[in-house]
Amino acid sequence: MLAACSPSAPPPPATEVVAARLATLPSDPNDAQWNQAPAFSAALLPQDMVEPRLLEASTDKVEVRALTDGKRIAFRLSWVDPTVDDLPGSGRFPDGCAVQLPEKTEADVPAPQMGEPGRPVHITFWRASWQAMADGREDSIKAIYPAATVDHYPFEAAPLKDDPQAQQEMAKRYAPARAVGNDAAGPRTQPVQSLVAEGPGTIRPDADGQASGRGAHASQGWNVVIERPAPAGVAPSQRTQVAFAVWQGAHQEAGARKMRSVWVPLLIQGAQK
Repeated sequence: MLAACSPSAPPPPATEVVAARLATLPSDPNDAQWNQAPAFSAALLPQDMVEPRLLEASTDKVEVRALTDGKRIAFRLSWVDPTVDDLPGSGRFPDGCAVQLPEKTEADVPAPQMGEPGRPVHITFWRASWQAMADGREDSIKAIYPAATVDHYPFEAAPLKDDPQAQQEMAKRYAPARAVGNDAAGPRTQPVQSLVAEGPGTIRPDADGQASGRGAHASQGWNVVIERPAPAGVAPSQRTQVAFAVWQGAHQEAGARKMRSVWVPLLIQGAQK
């Protein structure tokens, strides 16, 4: 009788990320539909294998939920971070996160540290500073440095306000990265970027990434949705692998200085009967 009255044991922790099937994928990190996907706690460890290394751990885990409509897959990453670091600039470190998938679905996956030569991985990267721009913050000196007085940026000088063509020409001269089409230079309408890598130091833009996303900060930390095409070659009820990374700006993390996971099994659910 005592055994019958005792509370049931909690379910064992999930051992894989399960992408639950939905007809429509939610883009809002706070959408209640995310509760239909089981939560997986991905342990994170410092990237201490290549320079610049992260030697002091920060974010210890990220909670992951995944949904798929059969053509695309969306991940919601949630982690504890009480501060919002979303300003670019010298000496500033925006918060960020990433989802990594192998290009090919096969039993022998490439190294989780951004792939290997000839064995690429696809990475979808979200950054808090891009989210702020996508949410409407102006991409201007005054927006980033409110106390600044503009006296030597000709493209923001008052005399050029009535000459849009001259203003655009000056903007290109003083923003060369943007002038040559650098994807990271802004202004941005999407807070995510699609990338390909074949090992550390080989990352490059992925023109076919077709990714989208959105992040929202709450009192405890970030909830970020990253949506991209479903892994190629993975049939319903089959598995591939996925890995995650988190950058905490308050911990001065950027580039290779990050917290990362190992490969985690990813199960793609089939359509509900």
